[in-house]
Amino acid sequence: MHVSERTLPIAALQAAFGDRLRLDEPVGRLTSARIGGNADALVGVRSADELAQTVETLWQLELPYLVMGGGSNMLVSDAGVRQVVVLNQANKVEFHESAVWAESGAGLGSLARQAARKGLGGLEWAAGVPGTLGGAVAGNAGAHGGDMAGCLQLATILHHEKGRQDWTLADLGFAYRESWLKRNPGQAVVLSAQLALTPRPEAEIRAEMDTFQAYRRLTQPPGASMGSMFKNPAGNSAGRLIEQAGLKGKRIGNAQISPLHGNFFLNLGEARAADVYALIQEARQAVLKTAGIELELEVQLVGEWPQQD
Repeated sequence: MHVSERTLPIAALQAAFGDRLRLDEPVGRLTSARIGGNADALVGVRSADELAQTVETLWQLELPYLVMGGGSNMLVSDAGVRQVVVLNQANKVEFHESAVWAESGAGLGSLARQAARKGLGGLEWAAGVPGTLGGAVAGNAGAHGGDMAGCLQLATILHHEKGRQDWTLADLGFAYRESWLKRNPGQAVVLSAQLALTPRPEAEIRAEMDTFQAYRRLTQPPGASMGSMFKNPAGNSAGRLIEQAGLKGKRIGNAQISPLHGNFFLNLGEARAADVYALIQEARQAVLKTAGIELELEVQLVGEWPQQD
C-alpha cells in the first residue's frame, strides 16, 4: 500500500472519465509478477480510439500517465503509482492475406497462435512471449532469433505534438529491446500495428512453436516473474553472468533469483518489490565485480523507488 498523499486532481479525472475511473486500484496484482502497491487512479480503455482520447485528455490536463497492457517486464513499487494508469484492453484483430492488424492491447502470444490456425507464419517466435502488442512494439520484444523489428510493417502512433501517424521501422528507431518510444516515455503511445506474415502449412508452424515452447520450459522457470530482468550485454548472457557470480537461487524475503535461470527473478508468494529491488542491486554489483560488466535493466521500474535506474 502506498504512503504518499494523493496529488492527482480527482474531480477533473472524474469529470473526464466518469465510471471508467477507479481510485486506489491495486495494480501490482495486474502485473505478471503480482508484485507492488496501488495506483492513485486507473482508467480502462477498450478500443484504440478510446486509448487515443484518454491519452489526449491526460496530455491536456498535463498529468503523468502509464499505459499498462499485460503487465509483463514491469516491476511496480510497494509504494504504488502516482501516475494515472491507463489499462489498455483494446484488442481488436484483423487478418489479411499476408498480414495481421491489431490494436495495441492484443496479446502477442495470442496473435501468434491465431496466425498459426490460419496457416500464417512469421510469429512463431512470439507464441510464448507474454504481454501485449503495444508493449512488444515499444520494447522491440523478441525471442528465438525473431523480434518485432523483423516483422512489423507499420505502427499507428499517437504523438503528443504531431497527433496520429503511421510510423515505419525507421521512425520507430528499433534497437536491441528498445525503440524511440521506450527512450521517450510519455511522448507517444502505440494505438495499433500491422505485422507481416507468410502463408505456411499449419503443421510446420505448430511444430516450430512446440520446439520453442519446449525449450522455454527447459530453460525458463514457471511461476510469477517479470520475464528477463536485464538486457543481455553484447556477446554475453545476463543469466550466465549472474550464475557465474554465484547468485542463482539467491533469496531475499519471498523474492528469489531463479535456480533455473539467473536472469529471472521470481515471486515465491507475496514478495515485496523492495526485496526484488535489493536482488537487482546485488546482482548488478556482483556481476560488475566478477565480470567488469554493468548490467542494464530490461524491466521497467514503475512507481516510487530510492533511485531510478
